[in-house]
Amino acid sequence: MSAPETPQSAAYDSAFLKACRREPVPHTPVWFMRQAGRSLPEYRKVREGIPMLESCMRPELVTEITLQPVRRHNVDAAIYYSDIVVPLKAIGIDLDIRPGVGPVVENPIRTRADLAQLRDLTPEDVSYVTEAIGLLTRELGPTPLIGFAGAPFTLASYLVEGGPSRTYENAKAMMYGDPQLWADLLDRLAEITAVFLKVQIEAGAAAVQLFDSWAGALAPVDYRRSVLPASAKVFEAVEGYGVPRIHFGVGCGELLKLMGEAGADVVGVDWRVPLDEAARRVGPGKALQGNLDPTVLFASTEAVEAKTREVLDSAEGLEGHVFNLGHGVMPSTDPDALTRLVEYVHTQTTR
Repeated sequence: MSAPETPQSAAYDSAFLKACRREPVPHTPVWFMRQAGRSLPEYRKVREGIPMLESCMRPELVTEITLQPVRRHNVDAAIYYSDIVVPLKAIGIDLDIRPGVGPVVENPIRTRADLAQLRDLTPEDVSYVTEAIGLLTRELGPTPLIGFAGAPFTLASYLVEGGPSRTYENAKAMMYGDPQLWADLLDRLAEITAVFLKVQIEAGAAAVQLFDSWAGALAPVDYRRSVLPASAKVFEAVEGYGVPRIHFGVGCGELLKLMGEAGADVVGVDWRVPLDEAARRVGPGKALQGNLDPTVLFASTEAVEAKTREVLDSAEGLEGHVFNLGHGVMPSTDPDALTRLVEYVHTQTTR
């Protein structure tokens, strides 16, 4: 008697999951970070008048937004529409996403007493995620859905700073000045993040990505000592599900090997390091994801294709390659440029 089909098994033979597993693929798979978002007029239309965090808690709306780029661009994977601060909001942290600013935390975490704000996350806290992913996997069929979460360091940086920062002086002051408080903060965030990813996988996500968006602010020695253990705890918590685990950060060229060591199956690379060099830094046994500079999409079609060719040539011979941008789609990007890019990568890499 064969095992019952799950959303993950429906997508098992997709080009995206094969590339993540470093298996031969029919073509290089493509998806984009922030592919479901502000660059799409249909997104802006359905989001009109709805605050960001509220939009993440409406299953039908989440489903529609997640599907939009799959319909329009023919990408090889969908990424769940949400935000990295959703689990923090779900446990009662007083925060909001302010247009043009980003996440703003009303009561930043600066002392040991402040840790009490971080209670455990339960699946019931994010029942809308389970519902939305159920709706999505039925619609997506063999197209895999990527779940995601913010990594402990990036979440901690928002919580300690109280909002976005360029210098992370408060977060780094805690990391250097009170390493035990810092370790306890990241450990608690690792537990919350692990539950959030488990909810997504159990609902049907076929892969997960941990966004450590701001880890590039760290020196390798500080990352290894003060950040890697918490990220490794997250990856270890979901290892038993057998879904690919992707790790991505911006400006992390010096950290690529360490980010792989944290437990990722796929290491995301931004546009600053060519993929062949990234492969040398990461070492064997990992697939790579990336890494076209998002601003290239504002150039002519010929220029986009030339730069894309450079990425594909750099990826030649890699054990596994998922084509992506080196960061998220910029809001003013022409959606047609993305559609043409997907078609170009598929055409150029058909085996």
